[in-house]
Amino acid sequence: MSKHISISTNYKTENMKKIFYCIVASMTFLVTSCDDELTIFPEDSLSVPTFFKTQEDFTQAVNGAYVPLRGINNQAKPYLAEMHSDNTYFARNTAFGATDNQEDIADHSIPSDGGITANTHVESIYREYYQVVARTNQILTTIDEAEFDEKEKANLKGQALFLRAYSYFELTQLFGSVPMHLEPVLDRDGAALPLSSEDELYTQIIEDARAAAGLLPLKSEQEQGRVTLGAAQTLLANVYIVREQWGEAETLLKEVVASNEYMLMPNYEDAFSGNSENKNNMESIFEIQYREGAEGLNGSFLYNFLPRPLNAEEVGLITGTSNPQPLNGEGNNIPTPDIIEAYEDGDLREEASIMYVTASESFWEDGVYPIIKKYVEPHALNGNHGMNWPIYRYSEVLLFLAETLEEQGKSGEALPYLNQVRTRAGLGEPTGDLGEAIFNERRVELAFENKRWFDLVRTGRAIDVITAHGNNIKANPIDYYYPAGVEPRGNVFTNISERYALPASESSLNPNF
Repeated sequence: MSKHISISTNYKTENMKKIFYCIVASMTFLVTSCDDELTIFPEDSLSVPTFFKTQEDFTQAVNGAYVPLRGINNQAKPYLAEMHSDNTYFARNTAFGATDNQEDIADHSIPSDGGITANTHVESIYREYYQVVARTNQILTTIDEAEFDEKEKANLKGQALFLRAYSYFELTQLFGSVPMHLEPVLDRDGAALPLSSEDELYTQIIEDARAAAGLLPLKSEQEQGRVTLGAAQTLLANVYIVREQWGEAETLLKEVVASNEYMLMPNYEDAFSGNSENKNNMESIFEIQYREGAEGLNGSFLYNFLPRPLNAEEVGLITGTSNPQPLNGEGNNIPTPDIIEAYEDGDLREEASIMYVTASESFWEDGVYPIIKKYVEPHALNGNHGMNWPIYRYSEVLLFLAETLEEQGKSGEALPYLNQVRTRAGLGEPTGDLGEAIFNERRVELAFENKRWFDLVRTGRAIDVITAHGNNIKANPIDYYYPAGVEPRGNVFTNISERYALPASESSLNPNF
C-alpha cells in the first residue's frame, strides 16, 4: 500500500524503501497498461493495483486511516492544545532534571528559528496527521473505480473524506500554512510541496467535510466508533465558526439537534468513556477508540497526566491496577489554579473533572496535586487502558449553537441552548454578558478535552491571556507546582505565538519551509 512519505529524522531507511516501492509500483503499472498479456503482480502480492479492489480492502484501509489518531491524542495533542493553554501546566520534579520538550510547550518557550522547531511533540503531531492524510488520499484516489455495493462505498468514502478534512483542520489550526497533499506521494519531489495558505486549506477542508456529510449515515445506522453524518456536520460547523461564518454554522448545528440522534447524558461524569464500557454513548458525536490489552490499541494518557514521582501504591490508588509500577520523570497537564477558580460555586462538573492525589515524595509543598479526573477509570494493566478520547460531544454542539446565535444578535434563541448545558451542571441562568458567559462555559464544560488553546486563538485572546498567565506563574511559582526556592527558567513565556513553528526535520527536506 502506498503511504505518505514522512520527511523526518526517521526518514532514511524505512521511508526510502517506501519511495522505492511506490516508484516501482507506478512504473510497472505503466508497463502492464501497454501490454495486457504481461502480468507483473502475482494475485497474492500486496500492492496498490492488487489491494484496492474489494469492499474488505477498503474497509481495512479506512480502519488504518483512523489509527494515527490514537497516537495523536495519547500524547502530543494534550500537550499542544491543553498544556499550552492556561488550563493545565507542567509539574516539575527537581530530582529528575529537565524534560525540555514538554516544559517548553507549557512555558511558551519552544525554541524556533526561521519558523521551524526541533520540538519532538510538534514533529510527532505533524507527522501523524499527515499519516492520516496519506492513507485517506490513497483511498480517495482508488475507491471510485472499485466495484462493490454503492451504499457501502459511499460510507467508506465519506469516512475517508471526514478524516482528511479533520486532519487538515487540525494542522491549519496548529500551524497555519502547511503543504496540501490531495494525492498519494510517490517520490521525494512529490513530498516537498509548497505551503498552502489558510484560505486555500479551509476551502479544501470545507469541500471535503461537505462531501463527507453527503455520504455518511446517521449514528443510529453506523458501526460504533466510525464517523457519522452528525460528526461531519459538527466538524463543518466548527470550521465555519473559526471562519466566523455564523449563519452557515447555525444551519448545520440545528440539523444535528433536530436529528434526535444525540442527547446529554443525565450525569456529566457519564459523558466520558469507561475502560471497557459506556463508549460512544448518546452524547458522543466522535471519539477516538482505545482498547486495553496486548493488541496495541490501548492508551496510556492517564499516566501522562499524573504528577511525579509517585510510588507504586500511589499509582495503584489512582488506577486500580493489580500490578502498579512507580512513576518518575515529570508531570504533565496538571490542572492550574486558574481552571479550578473558573468553576462557579455548585458546579457539579468540578468534582467530576478534577480530583486530588498525594505524591508523598514530591518536593512541592505537601505533595497534594489536582489531577484530571475525567479519564481516571480502573483498569487491569499498568500503563495500558481503554478509555476513549472525546473529540466532539453533544454538549459542544449546544454551546456552538448558542455562540453562533449570540454572534448574530439572537440572544433570546441562544440562551436555552446554553442553559441545557448549565442545568445539567447544577447551575441556573448565567449573569452578565452572554457572549462571555458562553466562552467561559466552554472552558469548564470542555476542560481537558483539547479545546482551550484553539478557543483562545480563534477568539483573538491567546496572546493577552497567555501573557497574563505567564506573569502569574513568574510572580507566584509555588502556586504552579514549583518547589519552594525553585524559580521559572529565564526564557519562560518569551515565545508566545498563535501558531506553532513547523518541524525542523521536515524542513530539512522541503525547501518550501
